[in-house]
Amino acid sequence: MLAVDTGIVEEWLSEFKTLPEASISSYATNLKDKSALISSLYKVIQEPQSELLEPVCHQLFEFYRSGEKQLLRFTLQFLPELMWCYLAVSASKDLQSSGCIEALLLGVYNLEIVDKEGNSKVLSFTIPSLSKPSVCHEPSSIGSMALTEGALSQHGLSRVVYSGPHPQREMLTAQNRFEVLTFLLLCYNAALSHMPAVSLQSLCQICSRICVCGFPRQQVRKYKGVNSKIPVSSEFMVQMLTGIYYAFYNGEWDLARKAMDDILYRAQLELYPEPLLVANAIKASLPQGALKSSKEGTRCIQVEITPTSSRISRNAVTSMSIRGHRWKRREQPENGNDATELGNFVIPEISVTNVAGERTGNGEKSRALADNDVQHLQGVQETATDPRTDSKGMPEIRRQKSVRKMMEDGINSSGRVQF
Repeated sequence: MLAVDTGIVEEWLSEFKTLPEASISSYATNLKDKSALISSLYKVIQEPQSELLEPVCHQLFEFYRSGEKQLLRFTLQFLPELMWCYLAVSASKDLQSSGCIEALLLGVYNLEIVDKEGNSKVLSFTIPSLSKPSVCHEPSSIGSMALTEGALSQHGLSRVVYSGPHPQREMLTAQNRFEVLTFLLLCYNAALSHMPAVSLQSLCQICSRICVCGFPRQQVRKYKGVNSKIPVSSEFMVQMLTGIYYAFYNGEWDLARKAMDDILYRAQLELYPEPLLVANAIKASLPQGALKSSKEGTRCIQVEITPTSSRISRNAVTSMSIRGHRWKRREQPENGNDATELGNFVIPEISVTNVAGERTGNGEKSRALADNDVQHLQGVQETATDPRTDSKGMPEIRRQKSVRKMMEDGINSSGRVQF
């Protein structure tokens, strides 16, 4: 490692120790933009014999348990490289030089398996149903699903898978090594959207190295340093594929493609069904051409979604449709429709003053009745132009007004109406 890198790392170690509590938030925000520091820290981690490795691991653990999200993510970005260094040292049987890395990995693991109150966490994952659309599939593309009694009983039900509680570990052994590393890689994948490009590149590279070391493909890849086989578990390989799948669509097409081929190669040799299934599914879903890196932002997985129909039918009964139906019924008598076709009935002739009128059912007024009343009032006014001089005109006008009011109110007077 160069002296320049050593000076940058030493300055970083001393800077955080003298930092006041109020300045931690602004310091954490600007830390991710220090590319020279991040590059120097990678060089320190890649040299197990470096004197700065132990203080760097201690500083990264202090970042992780500080509670600041930006500092936590800063530590997480080095997790793939830390895992590779630990597995490489473990394969070479030189466990003494990996003591600080092992302590850092165990510290992060023991912090993640408990909540803020110190209780064990139980993680839950919901498996999507094939009958409902998701970012991975469309029900229409699967084909027609028979609506059997069993299918209907399972419709809408979601299967939930639980992980945990996980036991605390004081040291890493051959029995619990990949249980701890798988959980740590799960925590790393949960923060993939916040990882920089250099961290995704490191993830793809260490996945290739772990899978081909000790096999004939190592000579093809020209990987040096570790020539012995590194044992891996099926669950650990599935978590590696999760991160690689994200790297495909976020600017690391070539490295991710090489890593996926190496994982598929190792899964075929080990006869692991889960990595084989996931790797082949990813390979089948990839586009034909390589996706270019986007400097403006990360790329998303492109999924073809079929257009959905309107949620509200055009024939649905709503308040607006009911109101429009009422207006239509009010306009129908004006348009000259036959009263018998609308289910109207005719009120018998009224004998008072020989006025005949019709009224529609359901308490609705008829314009024909109003026209008859107006014509009759005009005739009365012609016969008695001066009510003050003609005493017979006054009772007739009052009687006609009372009849008209009675017809408008829909109240029949038994004493004045004869059938």
